Formats: sequence, C-alpha cells, structure tokens
Amino acid sequence: MLLIALVFLCVLSAVTQGKTVKYQTFEEDAPGTVIGNLAKDISSTPSSSGGSRTNFRMMKQFNSSFIRLRESDGQLSIGERIDRERVCKHTLHCLIAFDVVSFSKEQFKLIHVEVEVKDINDNSPEFPRKESSLEISENTAVGTRIPLDFAVDEDVGVNYIQSYQISVNSHFSIDVLSRADGVKYAELVLMKELDRETQGSYALELVAMDGGNPSRTGTTRINVKVKDYNDNSPVFDRNSFSVDLPEDAPVGSLLLDLNAEDPDEGLNGEVVYGFGNQVPPEIRQLFRVDRKTGRLTLESPIDFESKNTYEFDVQATDLGPNPSPAICKIVVQVQDVNDNAPEISITPMTSITAGIAYITEAAARESFVALVSTSDRDSGANGQVHCTLYGHDHFRLQQAYEDSFMIVSTSPLDREKIPEYNLTVVAEDLGSPPFRTITQYTIRLTDENDNAPVFSKPVYEVSVVENNAPGAYITTVVARDMDMGSNGKVSYKLADTYFMGSPISTFVSLDPASGSLYALRSFNYEVMKQLELRISASDGGSPPLSGSANVYVRIVDQNDNAPVITQPALNNGSAEVLLPRDAPTGYVITRVEARDADEGVNSDLSYGLATGEPSVFSVNKATGEIYLNQVLSHDVDETLSVTVTVSDNGRPALTSTATLHFLIIAGSPPSDRTVYQSSGGDEVHAQWDLSVVIIVVLAGSCTLLLLAIILIATTCNRRKQDKGGEDSDSYGEKGTLERGRSHVVDNPLLPLHGSGGGAGFDGHSYSSQPGGFTSAHPGGSDMCSASEDGSEVPCVYDSDSNSKTRGNKHEVRRTFGTLSFVGEGRGGEVWGGSQQSTLCNVFMQPTLTSVCFSSLLLQGYSTLPGYGNGKEAVRPITIWKGNSYTTISARDPAFSGKDSGKGDSDFNDSDSDVSGDTGLKKDGAVVPPMGGQNGKDKTTGTFECL
Repeated sequence: MLLIALVFLCVLSAVTQGKTVKYQTFEEDAPGTVIGNLAKDISSTPSSSGGSRTNFRMMKQFNSSFIRLRESDGQLSIGERIDRERVCKHTLHCLIAFDVVSFSKEQFKLIHVEVEVKDINDNSPEFPRKESSLEISENTAVGTRIPLDFAVDEDVGVNYIQSYQISVNSHFSIDVLSRADGVKYAELVLMKELDRETQGSYALELVAMDGGNPSRTGTTRINVKVKDYNDNSPVFDRNSFSVDLPEDAPVGSLLLDLNAEDPDEGLNGEVVYGFGNQVPPEIRQLFRVDRKTGRLTLESPIDFESKNTYEFDVQATDLGPNPSPAICKIVVQVQDVNDNAPEISITPMTSITAGIAYITEAAARESFVALVSTSDRDSGANGQVHCTLYGHDHFRLQQAYEDSFMIVSTSPLDREKIPEYNLTVVAEDLGSPPFRTITQYTIRLTDENDNAPVFSKPVYEVSVVENNAPGAYITTVVARDMDMGSNGKVSYKLADTYFMGSPISTFVSLDPASGSLYALRSFNYEVMKQLELRISASDGGSPPLSGSANVYVRIVDQNDNAPVITQPALNNGSAEVLLPRDAPTGYVITRVEARDADEGVNSDLSYGLATGEPSVFSVNKATGEIYLNQVLSHDVDETLSVTVTVSDNGRPALTSTATLHFLIIAGSPPSDRTVYQSSGGDEVHAQWDLSVVIIVVLAGSCTLLLLAIILIATTCNRRKQDKGGEDSDSYGEKGTLERGRSHVVDNPLLPLHGSGGGAGFDGHSYSSQPGGFTSAHPGGSDMCSASEDGSEVPCVYDSDSNSKTRGNKHEVRRTFGTLSFVGEGRGGEVWGGSQQSTLCNVFMQPTLTSVCFSSLLLQGYSTLPGYGNGKEAVRPITIWKGNSYTTISARDPAFSGKDSGKGDSDFNDSDSDVSGDTGLKKDGAVVPPMGGQNGKDKTTGTFECL
C-alpha cells in the first residue's frame, strides 16, 4: 500500500476543471455486471508499451462496496447487489456519485462519475390495513365522496401505483386522484341513494395497481355499514386549506382556526372536530386538532429536510344520532429556513494518516492535492455554499463541479523549508444569517531526493605525526543531507586515486557510516610530506546525490634521523686529513659537513669535539670548520686524532660521531686556504634553552628584590639608632677634641695630607661638573651669616690678612692645611676654595681663642640632593662624634651643627643669641636662619665651632 501511495504522489500537473461521466444500471443486477469503461468513454485509451500508461483510482470510499473500479483501464462494475429502495428511498432519481482520478506520468484528470440506479418493479402496492369499515347514513346525498386508505409502493416512476379499482357493485364507485407530492389515492363516491331497510351493509374490495410490466397489485377489504340519518350535517367554510409553515416554527403554533356550522339544534347542531380515519399516525404526532374549537396547531417540530409537504383530512361531526361528518382537506407546505450548517468532506488523493493529505515536494504548480466536497441540507440560497481556503498562498481552491472543489498547489514546494501546511477550509452558505463551517486540514510534504550531502567544510586540513601506529585515528569528516529517511542517510567513500604509485586505499581507510579516517600504515615524513585525499558523500536516494571534500593530511616531522656526515668521506666512521706542519694559528684544516633528513629544528646541526686536544684543535659549532688553536711544535706526533660530534636540535637530540686522523706533512699550507681569525679567543656561545633562561631571569629578579628589602630595612634601623644617640653626644671638651684629632689622623677613612708646615688635612668633595670647583672669592657678592636682625649681609674680603668684616663683628679665619670644600649659596651659586679655602667663620670674643673644626667631606662623596648637581647618589660619611667615629648618611638629620648643650660654645647654645638652627634671638623672638625656611643657602658641610 505504501508503494501505491508513493506512486500516486508523483503528480506533475492538474487539469483546470473536472469532467462528469454518467452511467445507468438497474437495481438488483448481479455483482460483476459491467457498467462502463472510463478509459474508452473519456478517449484516454492506454497507449502502447513505449508510451505512458493511464491508471485510475477511486477517490471516494463511501459507495465502494456497490461500485468497483479496475485501475488499469477504468472499468466500472457492480460490487454487490444494489437495492434502490434502501439506497434512495422515495427518490425519483437515485444516483451513486464518486470521483475517479486518471493519472499518467505526464498529467492527471479528475473525473466525476454518476451512476444512476434504475428502478425495477420488485415491490407490490400495499395498504396500511387489510380490512377497514365505513359507516354511511342512509340519507347521504348521491355524489358524496368518502376518503379511503391509500396504498404505498416502494418503487418509483412507472413502477409506482398508477390506478385503483373497486369490486363491482350497484351503489359505489371510486375516483383516483393525485396529491401534491404525486402520490395517487382513491375516494369512494356514492352513485345511488342508500336504503338501510333494503340493504344495511356492503362488502367492497379495493385494488391498487402499479405500472410495471408485469403489473403488481395490492388489495384491501372495505365494509360499508348503512346507518339511519341525521337531517343536517356540519358544513366547513371551505372544503380545503393550504398552509405555509416555517420549519423553525415553535411547538404550539397555530396553523388554522377551522370552523364548521350545523343548523340543527341541540346535540344535532353541536360540532366536534378531529382527524379523518385515514390520517396516518405520523400526522397525528406532528399536528393537533382541538376537538371543540377546531384550532389546528403544531404538536411536534418539523424538518423541511425530512419532508416538505403534509396532506391530511380534518372532519367535523355533530353529536346527533347517525351523524354525517363533513371533510376538509388540509395541505401544509413546510418552508425552508437556514437551520443547517454546510458540511465539508475532504478526500485526499493520497492519505496514510486520517486527516492528513500527502503530496511530494517535487509536485509542479497546479498539482492536485485533495478534493473538497461541500453540502447543505437546506434549499435555495440557504443550501448554496461558498468555500474558501486559508493558511498559505502555496495552495488554493479550484472549483471542480457544483459543490466540489480541488485543493491545488500554486508554486513549487520545498519540504526542507516548509515540511507541513496547516490549512483552514471555510464553507459558508448564502442564507441570512449565514451558517459557517470551519475545518482544519493538514498537508504534509513527502521527501524527494533533491538535496545533495554537504560537507561541513570543503577542505579539511589535519596533521599526523610521523611514525604513527597503523590504524591510528586521523580525523572525521561530516556531511549532512537535509532530506529525510534514506534520502538523507549519508555514506562516505574514498575516491579511487593513486599516491606514489599505490592506491590511496592502501594508505588510509574510511568508515562509510561515520566518516572517520584511519591510517593503514606508518607514515614517514622523509618519504611523503602530505597526503591528499578526496572523499565523496552519497545519500540513499534514487538516484543518489553526492558531494565531495578534499582532505589534506600533513605529516609532522619527528626527530627520527641522526645526522649523516658527508664530508670528509668516512671509512668505518673515520677519515684521514692532511695537516701541514707549518700551518699557522687559525688555519682551517678541514670542514666537516653533515646533513639531516629531518626538517626544522630537527635538522639544525651543531658541531663539537668529543675527544682530542682542545688546546690544539677547535671546531666552529655552526659551520663545522676545524682549525688550529696554535702552531704545531716540531716534536708533535705524525698523526693526531680527534673525534667530531654532529648533533641536531631535536628532542631528544640525535648525534653522529666521526674520528678524524690528521696526518702531519712537511711544508706550509697553501696560500688560498682559509685562516680563522679569532677575536680575543674562540668564544663558544652556548645555546640556552628558553625555559632555563626564563627560570634564571625570574630567580635573579627575586634575589634583587630581596636584597632591596633588606637594604631598606637596615637603613631605617640605622637612622633610628642615630637619632636616639644624638642628644647624648658631646663635642665641647678639649680633651675630647684632642682625642678626636688623634683619631682623625689614625682613621684610614679620612685621608690626611701635609701641606706646608702645618699639620693640616685636605678633604675632597667632587661635584658632578667635570671642571672642578668654582671659587666665590674674586668677584662674587657672597652672602655670609645672618646679622643680628636676621638679615643676610655681604661678605667683605681683605686681600692681605684673609679676613673679612660682617656687620659690626670681627671675624677671624684660621686655615688648617688645605681643605677643598664645596657649598651652595643662594640661587644655586657654588662656592668653595682652593688651597687657601676658608674652613669656617668664627664669631670671636675678646678673651676666647676658638678653634674651628669642620666635619670632613671624604674624597669621592657628592653633594646632597638639591644642592649643586644633586644627581649622584649620596654615600655614607665617617665623622668624629663624641668619643668615637660614626658613619652616617649625608642626609641623616644627625649630621648637624647643634651644640652638645654643655656650655662650651655660644653657637647653637640654648642660651646663646647665635643659633645654627633657629637663627638669632632678638628680644625673645626667634630669627630664622640664613637662607630662610627653605634652607636654600645651607652648605653641604656642617661646622662645629669650639
């Protein structure tokens, strides 16, 4: 069945409109009776075997048991006996309708087939009662009509009841009439006056005959009883009424208000109403007649679609003896209203699942998908249906015939983009208000092999290290196919190519299911550098589609080849080389050449000497040249041997060795031979491993950081110790000074120089300027110490006595030897002295002989930062402090000129007006020292005045 369904999906185009073919057959025909042949009737005779063949398929399955279709040529035949009365009850035209699709490779046609089932006279007329009774007054007028039971015949047309006959008698006859719906009935007519005293009853036989050949009949017996008369009978206003009744009329609706009058008095004139004796139970259930008032009302709902006309009799009878009833014929015409919604029936051309139509994605435009049939039980405009399709513009409705529509495609379809369509079919009638029916329908596309497998990338580049094990995994290629099922199942294949004269399949293998690539042999980089493959991916469609990709397998080199020495030519790992005895130093004896089959760092070679005299021979690590380190002595042996090693740079490194025997020959070397010029010796540069270099650098950085931390901590600790002992130091006593002077002479850190006859000393302080020092004597206006009012006054020099006057005080200067001193005046002026430099300024008192002692600036120490150049590092200074030498930094606050506080000096004394730190005291106020608070005029040396 699945194969047949797939065949039906291969539809290429649809006809623009359907075609209707009509056939006739008779009911009760034997199964297998041929009705017709569609292939012949639509002029679509199957072509020769060389052309396409037309096949047929029945769309609707509703009446498939009655009609059979032979799909090869469209022959229609009876499937089973058809009973027309069961299939089409009381319908004049009985049709069995269905749809057939004729299709070939090129096109298809939708054929609407209508098989009319003709009636045969297989049913006889039947009366509802085999025997009935009538009562007639003897005074009934001649010509009076009495309704009789009507017979029923299941057949239609000429096979239906055509006439009635009554048995021969002297008083009665019948008149055959037709109702509005075509049913024939008979009425009994009084032809002669009755006389009860003569004959009180009559037995009549009524026969109903159809028009068949041969004719069939039905019989009923009528017993007529003659009764004594009542003078007057009731009379209706009219003998018949026709009423239009909407089918949605509510129960209890009034149809007629019947009225009959009887001129008699008393009970003979009192009229009652009721249905006639011949009215069937169906009418009695639908309608009701009020016995006293004669009002005809609706007893039960009616349905136009079930029956649209009702005809019955209502009689009026007085209550007198021997009443003679009056008859009024009522015809009720049921009017249709729009009370039925349209019905939708969708028959797909191919359906595997209920409610889902299948169509191939390869279907062309206007391809037929499903047949939509609509129906409405209402009539007129209420039964006319308009159908609309919603959901997607890839499909539309196309009218086939009457109330049937075809769903056809409007554009090419692609399952990979839209695999399924959910459509909505809306059927709406033209009633007021209209009724609407909505049906959801699904169209699912079946896959066609219209997509080739596509690799994830067109080129795969992979690397495999040489010397791999056979069977090693290389890579996996992936190709995807957007189709489904077997159309999307991808299998891989290795293209049949050759590499190095052998099939590529001898090098690698490919898993056809997963696309995994494996090596079949161990690869050798020195033999092949790269392996080029072409892999194709095919799907399982018919015909299959395929895609391809290139795979480049790059072989990665390993250090698997040791260097091979090619020069000089070796014999059993050794070679002999001639060496002139008179060869000079640096003479290149020979050059060792080697090659390595590997590449990259694995082929980078370095040369060395394993054995031999390193003082005599050396080898160039890069070029392999072997040269003399010294001239050969005359007592050297006739043969010298060295072992040369050649190593590559791989991991691990591979090494080859060769033994060279140098044969000493007499004479000098040729003039064209190379002499190796060594610059300061042959330096062999070791090639450090990068990781080792990184480790060394990190270790050195950490060591320097640790040393810096230790130095800073030591310096801070020393400064704290110096500040703690500052106030306890004493420099005032004379004995202490003498001991200090003797220690100065003995201290090796203070270089002393004898100059002239004085036992003086010379301290050097080097400026950053290369030209020595700048003197402030000749033309400068040097600023000396502060005056009493705290202001700075110029210094006045005496050329003869080397004395100067400042303010109103006299300054005495003594020189101990020659002292080179550097200071800085205001504005950055450098002041100093030569061999006659002034050591200090002493404020003299009349009775005090003062000695000025200056803390020495040792040779090689620069000025403090901010003075002079200020760019060089400050070095520690050794001074005499109290009764011992102390080494301090030039920046240390302890290196100051404060007095010990013992009263042996007025300078910096707590009770003195002269202070080196706070300036002069004047009237209790402190005068800032020379140079202001910024201290720009401070010198680099600090003086102690004793």
